[in-house]
Amino acid sequence: MISQTLLYAPNPVWIIANKEFKDSLRNRWVSVITFIMMLLSFSVTFAGSAITGELALPSLVSLITSLSTMAVFIIPLAAILLSYDAFVGEEEAGTMLLLLSYPLTKQQIFIGKLIAHSGIMIAAICVAFGCSAVSMLLWADNVAWQQVIAAFSQFILSSSLLAVTFILMSYFVSLKVSEKARAVGTLLSLWFLLVLVYDLLLLALLVADLGSSSQALVNLLMALNPTDIYRAINLLAIESQMGSLSMLAKTTWGSELLYGLSLLWLLMLAILSLSVFKRKFI
Repeated sequence: MISQTLLYAPNPVWIIANKEFKDSLRNRWVSVITFIMMLLSFSVTFAGSAITGELALPSLVSLITSLSTMAVFIIPLAAILLSYDAFVGEEEAGTMLLLLSYPLTKQQIFIGKLIAHSGIMIAAICVAFGCSAVSMLLWADNVAWQQVIAAFSQFILSSSLLAVTFILMSYFVSLKVSEKARAVGTLLSLWFLLVLVYDLLLLALLVADLGSSSQALVNLLMALNPTDIYRAINLLAIESQMGSLSMLAKTTWGSELLYGLSLLWLLMLAILSLSVFKRKFI
């Protein structure tokens, strides 16, 4: 059935994407990720003010800052759990060699998987954070609708870039290892290093007095970690002054350059992963 579909399909990329989406739907990843994102969004939007003794919508700056602080933990983890077995899982099950026997190129397989996994993550991000945006538009009286749309548009865009970055990172690891257990272990270690440990080291440099070279060093270290680029994008976009991470907003780099660095990460990881895929199955 699949082979006949591939033989006569006008675009095999969409066949692979459809297969990956149905596999994720069958494994309940679509519903789980969407539920987690919506729970995150609604808890921050409606329950964030509970510590003050009342339930009220926060300010736009406070909301975006809180969402980005929590999303930088949840989005990479969700992307990893969704795609860690994209290639090693197929290899363990013996379906990768079968898939490669069809009239498909490795590039088509790679792009099809990326479209499906990225589409799931971006849809979950849009639905979850879009609900927060709608809530602000309906019930927030002290903010203009143009500000809400602009703030959430850039927030959703930066969150989507972060998700795709970790999907591609998962592809690279999935292609380099031979077991699913090793893939998920390696990726969770990377998540812990990039999201938690690396950020603590960066904060230590931010508060240290290193003279004129401090900001240049911070800029360089920030460029080497996609999660810190994500934080800086959102802090610069809303000009937040909340918390220790607000010191990232002192970077001399603008939002355009930070978005460019995010795209560079995507391009680099895509090229590396596709290159490993082509060499692994010759």
